[in-house]
Amino acid sequence: MKRLKNMENKHFSYDKAISRIEEILQVLESGEKGMDELSELVKEAAELVKQCKGKLRMTEEEINKALNQEDDN
Repeated sequence: MKRLKNMENKHFSYDKAISRIEEILQVLESGEKGMDELSELVKEAAELVKQCKGKLRMTEEEINKALNQEDDN
């Protein structure tokens, strides 16, 4: 499983982040990893969720701006 790094850069991929979160959930559900690794995976998933929420907010703002510009024309 590859780990997504530097997710805050302009190349952030929402779809890749969601895919990685799903991978992490599968590992967590399997119960096959030790506590230290699980802790790191949970931290990674939490950061990915945070970044996904930010991307969604940004996308919503862009859509609202576009719709407002359309209304002005």
